[in-house]
Amino acid sequence: MEKYKGFFVFVEQINGKISEVGLELLSKARELADEKGTYVAGILIGNFSENTAEDLISYGANKVFLFSEEKFKYYYSLVYSKLIVYLVKKEKPEALLIGATPLGSDLAPRVAAQLETGLSAHCVDLRLGKDGVLEQVVPGFGGTMMAVIICPEKRPQMATIMPGVFKKHKLNRMDGNVVRETADISEEDFVPHVVEHRIKEMKTTPLNEADVVVCGGYGIENKENWKLLEKLAEILGGAIGATRPAIDEGWADEDIMIGQSGKIVKPKLYIGAGISGAMQHVVGIQNSDVIVVINKDINAPFFELCDYGIVGDVNKVLPVLVEKTRKKLFK
Repeated sequence: MEKYKGFFVFVEQINGKISEVGLELLSKARELADEKGTYVAGILIGNFSENTAEDLISYGANKVFLFSEEKFKYYYSLVYSKLIVYLVKKEKPEALLIGATPLGSDLAPRVAAQLETGLSAHCVDLRLGKDGVLEQVVPGFGGTMMAVIICPEKRPQMATIMPGVFKKHKLNRMDGNVVRETADISEEDFVPHVVEHRIKEMKTTPLNEADVVVCGGYGIENKENWKLLEKLAEILGGAIGATRPAIDEGWADEDIMIGQSGKIVKPKLYIGAGISGAMQHVVGIQNSDVIVVINKDINAPFFELCDYGIVGDVNKVLPVLVEKTRKKLFK
């Protein structure tokens, strides 16, 4: 395996905007590369100038491979996978990291299949184990435990990582360079054709950017009580989140689900109401600065993790909390 060196990161972009998860993965790759004594490379595909690619160097990349053409502006699975496979076969990295976004979750298995290597999906941690093998940590068995997956015999080691798991670190400018790349791509690869590209406007602060997150679970009991939760989030200037049971009950949309199969958040303040604290949800909020839990079951696992706990019926506590918070902030 000595011929394989370096940690490569696919830096996703949507409509010309660099994704946060790409920067987070560059920062984590820098940490792993420093531990192992190797280098970090970013892969950027789109319609970019070299100045944009150079910005990635400040997040840990020693080198940025840039595929820049107008026709690469939008994501085409066949095109993007061909470009990455071409680069990986040429440069031979030991690991390739991709964000576990809808785009990344479509792209990564296509790349792994063509490279005939393994792929761990929706990882929540990465670390180096014996002999420098990449240990990829994922929630297993319905979120009741953490499983460590390794790929000792194939290269590159591949993983998709949940957005928000790692913190991005902008460093002092490092020595690095941008390498313009080209590959043989035919027009037949640009399928299906993009007819229109729409970006959904967010009415509230995105979950992964909010300083305050108020999240509700099955213990909220009904839609009317859910409105109280939304009111608390509004008063605090925060974002609303939900667990899977709350979504299944129809109280919230799936795009605000937090946890193993949803979003990872790390706000300054997280408030969990009517949530037991199962592992599949905890992995989505465990990096919050302050965790407050409201639950009538004193034995709920969430109380073992929280900084502050309120034992009581959430539907009696919430009205009081909303009123007290409003008076405190708007007196």
